[in-house]
Amino acid sequence: MKKFTFKGVLDGFRSSVQAAPRGTEQEIQETLRPDHFQIKKTFRHGFPFSPTALAWDPVQKLLAVGDKGGNLRLLGGPGVDAHVRHEAGEAVLHVKFLINEGALVTATADDQLHLWTFRQKIAQRVQSLKFQRERYYIKLSRQTKELKGITCLHLPLQSKWIHVGTERGNVHVVNIETFALSGYVINWNKAIEVTRPNHPGAVVDVSENPLDASKLVIAYESGLVVVWDLRARAAEWRGSLGTSGPGEAVRAAAWQHDAKLMTAHADGALATWSMRSPRPTSLSYPHAKANKDGKPEPCKPILRLEWKTSRTGESLVIFSGGLPTDKAGRTHSITVLNGKSTTVLEMEHSVVDFVTLCESPHAADYQEPYAIVVLLQNDLVVIDLLTPGYPCFENPYPMDIHESPVTCCCYFADCPSDLIPAFYSVGRQGNKKAAGFSEKLWPINGGEWAPASCSYSEIILTGHADGSVKFWDASAGTLQILYKLKCSKVFERRGGYEEESPLAVQQAALCAESRRLCVALPHGHVVLFKFRKAEVHAETHVVEVPVITDAVEEETSPEVESGRSTSLGRGAESVEGEGRRSGSWAGSALRVRGCAGTGGARRAPGFQAALVALQHGPPHPVTALTLNSSYGLMAWGGERGVVVLDVWRRCVVAALPAHALYLPHPEAPLARHERRSPELDQLEESPASPEPAEEALPDPKLDTRRKSTPWKNFNLKRQISKVDLKLKAAFGPQENEETIEKGNSQFYCETAATAEVAPESTTDSPEADDAGERRPDDDKSQLSSPLRVCSDVFERMHRELQEKRATDVYDRMHKELQERWQDKERGEITPDISPSRIGDDEKATRPDNLPLFDEDGKPLRPPRSKAKRKEDSTKDQRDQRLLSVPNIKYNKQESVKDLRKKQATQQSQSFAGNLMRRFREFVARLCTRNERNVEEELNEVIQVPNIIGRVDKLDSSFSRSRSSSMSSLENISQEGIQCLAFADSYTKRSDPTTLLPTLWIGTTLGSVLTMMISLPEADLRHTQPVVISTSGGPIFRLKGSILAMSFLDCNGALIPYSYESWKDDSKDGRERRERTPTKQSSSGSSHMSPPPSGAEAAADRQFVVIASEKQARVVALPSQNCVYRQQIVDTDFVVKSEIVSLKDSVCLVNYLSTGHLAAYSLPSLRPLVHTDFLPLSELRIAKTFCFSNRGHGLYLASPTEIQKFTIDAEFCQQLNEMIGELFLPRDMPEPPKESFFRGLFGGGSRPLDREELFGESSGKPSRSVAKHIPGVEGAGQRVAAATSEVARAHQMVVERGDKLSQLEDRAERMHSQASEFSSSAHQLMLKYKDKKWYQL
Repeated sequence: MKKFTFKGVLDGFRSSVQAAPRGTEQEIQETLRPDHFQIKKTFRHGFPFSPTALAWDPVQKLLAVGDKGGNLRLLGGPGVDAHVRHEAGEAVLHVKFLINEGALVTATADDQLHLWTFRQKIAQRVQSLKFQRERYYIKLSRQTKELKGITCLHLPLQSKWIHVGTERGNVHVVNIETFALSGYVINWNKAIEVTRPNHPGAVVDVSENPLDASKLVIAYESGLVVVWDLRARAAEWRGSLGTSGPGEAVRAAAWQHDAKLMTAHADGALATWSMRSPRPTSLSYPHAKANKDGKPEPCKPILRLEWKTSRTGESLVIFSGGLPTDKAGRTHSITVLNGKSTTVLEMEHSVVDFVTLCESPHAADYQEPYAIVVLLQNDLVVIDLLTPGYPCFENPYPMDIHESPVTCCCYFADCPSDLIPAFYSVGRQGNKKAAGFSEKLWPINGGEWAPASCSYSEIILTGHADGSVKFWDASAGTLQILYKLKCSKVFERRGGYEEESPLAVQQAALCAESRRLCVALPHGHVVLFKFRKAEVHAETHVVEVPVITDAVEEETSPEVESGRSTSLGRGAESVEGEGRRSGSWAGSALRVRGCAGTGGARRAPGFQAALVALQHGPPHPVTALTLNSSYGLMAWGGERGVVVLDVWRRCVVAALPAHALYLPHPEAPLARHERRSPELDQLEESPASPEPAEEALPDPKLDTRRKSTPWKNFNLKRQISKVDLKLKAAFGPQENEETIEKGNSQFYCETAATAEVAPESTTDSPEADDAGERRPDDDKSQLSSPLRVCSDVFERMHRELQEKRATDVYDRMHKELQERWQDKERGEITPDISPSRIGDDEKATRPDNLPLFDEDGKPLRPPRSKAKRKEDSTKDQRDQRLLSVPNIKYNKQESVKDLRKKQATQQSQSFAGNLMRRFREFVARLCTRNERNVEEELNEVIQVPNIIGRVDKLDSSFSRSRSSSMSSLENISQEGIQCLAFADSYTKRSDPTTLLPTLWIGTTLGSVLTMMISLPEADLRHTQPVVISTSGGPIFRLKGSILAMSFLDCNGALIPYSYESWKDDSKDGRERRERTPTKQSSSGSSHMSPPPSGAEAAADRQFVVIASEKQARVVALPSQNCVYRQQIVDTDFVVKSEIVSLKDSVCLVNYLSTGHLAAYSLPSLRPLVHTDFLPLSELRIAKTFCFSNRGHGLYLASPTEIQKFTIDAEFCQQLNEMIGELFLPRDMPEPPKESFFRGLFGGGSRPLDREELFGESSGKPSRSVAKHIPGVEGAGQRVAAATSEVARAHQMVVERGDKLSQLEDRAERMHSQASEFSSSAHQLMLKYKDKKWYQL
């Protein structure tokens, strides 16, 4: 006896299906190689997110900003914007420039000092030093706000020794050149008084006396101020407020150029010290007023303090904070004290840090302040100090990306060259220069940038939460605002918005050639904008989109056109009515401004709203949006279905739920093999053959063999297909001969003696439908013997699976079935009627010449037995359930009716269809469990149109957007639309000569479906409707959601989308259409390609590339053969997938959830690169990650910053030319000259030999205090660092040569002057040589 296994069933099924020929094979030359790829981050634009530190180089005119993510931005003039990041990602606490030396020092939250050099275009870390014992408290997580180990830095001008203040209260000295710790240390216990009982706290400020570099002031957190003598190694002076309260704490300290000291305190006080007394000479509260008791009112702490002077005698005291605590509306401010005048500059956000820009970098000179750079939490403000009123400079940097939170991004590289000037012209008209800004030039103008010649233009679109869309010019490495579109001007309020951001841009689609823009809003509203250069006054057309509901039953006849419309209309009315009554839908609070009947509205130049599609009822978030200006259609989809809208006729062409796309179009002629109801063993069929349909018809001999199948050759799936037909007969509705039974081409009819048709029931109630259902016992009697043996096993297995009582259910069932069949083979008789024992009058025969259509062309229903119908009508369906299928819900409400058969309902048909669909899915799951090893051998092409919710073997794994249970109606209804694409393509294998406009739809369950579009002639386009038909059933199915679909021609080149060229309506009304070279004219008839002949007709002419979250497929059209496939990931998923053009070729690029970038050649899907790129740490990255042409891409690196990257190796080589120079050789301003009397009486600055104090003579430092970390790791990186050092040394040699030449010139001038003086003195000596003293 042949052993039965499920694998044998599938193997036999696969062997019975012949492979489909592909036609003429064509060798496609692929030019992309792995060495063409290099993944690199290029430019970062926007405002640093959560900034923490600020620094200024007064000679190089550069600004440095650090943030909590470890990022460091260097800003200069236009185009000078560099970004580097600390490897650990710890917050940057302090930044200090080595003024005019092309380097800076940063201190991070992990107690490390880092030295960076930016003498080259890309800044690099040279070396680091980690402090290990300078925390006073236990280290908490880096999310807390406690003081870190390094609390302050002080780097004297032109010094190579930096002072480091720590949380423990010590001050260390570090050599910048070697990054070695000096043996000189100022311990806190030596700085305080001997009688002080407690710790002074952390060091909050360290600075040196501008007139005496050996005097160092140290301010402690507790309020103690110490002047330390570096030469004497002892405290020279100590001072404190003496209040012994919390307000005594020091927050900042500052020197005046003449060695006066001022400190800022936690109670809003400013204290001035003279170093002769332990108490301040003056104590003032700038913003405190006396209360009734005569005491100053409490104020907030002063956090930052600077004291600058000018040659005119003005003294500017600038500080942040210090406002009274009761003034909540003025919490963020910068105060400028100029003599007796006080100016408070209110800020929109909290002040992080500020720095005063001065002409002179020398502390002992008059600094001449001219501006203040204020770093706010969400902005960068520069204040002009030389203009009355202290106006702000207009910021040239693109730091307002986050003006409203970014919700979506689009990137267009290599866009039309005239697009940027057009956007700039309308943006300039709308953005008039705001008043109140300073007339002076932007003061941060360091570095140098020469715009590199870029052969193509780049545009970035950002959608925001307030409904605005910003257009940015991203060409040549810069980012400049071009134009801002506000969707809020399209709508007007009718009440309060229920949603938090009702106008947030969720999706955006731009047709750059036709200059049309589609924007999708959260509720499901879609707005179409057209670009015009002139202002117009017109009405905005409004189209109401009905609610897409799941009211359509899966097994409803697809020919019922009114059934679909009923599901949309009645469902929309009920759901929308509930939403309006409750007021819970944000759509009811929006009204289109300037709609029909209101007289229109004024539309500013730029993108003007031409059409608004309002979604009724509950929200329907849009997940896919596309536009085709050549077709005049736009389409969008979401969780509940897809909507297609005719832009020219302003009407909804189709609004269908996802499961309705599986139904064939009612008017589409179906071939005989397409009308056939598939057996279960056809659910996962091999690639369908493009041969004529007659070859796919069932063999009559095979049918004869099926009726007389012996037990040892028993085929489970073949028998289950018979059960399918039995259940159709048992649970089907009582209909007349005119009723259509779509999808069944195999029938069992009675003999000629019993072929009379019973009269149909005329009742519409559910109870009448129940009468046609059988009891399970009677149903079992109608089953063939193998299924009668198996039915109770299936029932018991269902119960055990539901109750989860055991894990070996499938194995036990398999074993039990084998034992029963073996017993049956040995002659065991079951109390049932086998097919061989049924009488001739009871046998069901399969006729060979059954008529399918009547004289009028209508399908005929096979004849049924009258006696059998009466017996069936007496049974109650709801008492029992066949095979114990769970979750079958009986609905007594009126279902969707077929208006062509008024006397019968489809409730029973729907129930039977759902039952059979669940039964098929169960068996498919059962087979999937036992046939994992043949998963990759099955083909994903499915041709049967009327099976909905089918389980594919390739789709058995779990996708992140799908349900793990595919056998419930609830999960089937959750299928949504994920990807849409318009294209001229082939949808039918039976018609390989017709190139039709189509809409390709990818779903969240991995199905790929198509809609065929019939466009009228060009001259009738505005009057004749667009006809859309569904092909029925998924053409392909992949694992995971469909992410991208693109089309290639027969040579493997990317087929561009068709478009209609933009025309200015204000100038001419001529119709100008342009199609791509691979397309035909845009008229309706011209979409049909000329029919080829001979072997050319059998060859494939297109490739469709389909990428999902798990897999990628390249399918040839029209044969629909999968020619290439690639499993991208197994356990992870693909976040973003796109087909992009690169080097005159095309490739598939994927961003994976593991953070890797993977690229594959097309059409062969050969792996090209797989590199770690960016960890998927936040959902924001997944939502904004996008690719563009020429291998470019971008993502939102933070809520305020855009990061661009490239995968093109050639572009990486050109990148260095596009980056601006950060460091330029500049002369250091000369130090102030000492006057004769200051030098005579001991005034002026005193030099300090720091090398003698902090060098080797200071002793060896403790090894446990700090650990030196060398520079960048890796041989290549070390070579780069060495190269930079060599370049730096070369630059220093050049600078020294310049200085030597200048010194030589000066020496020569001095020599000539000395010679002249000598000759003059000699002549004078000769003149008075022989004269007496009295003759003089």
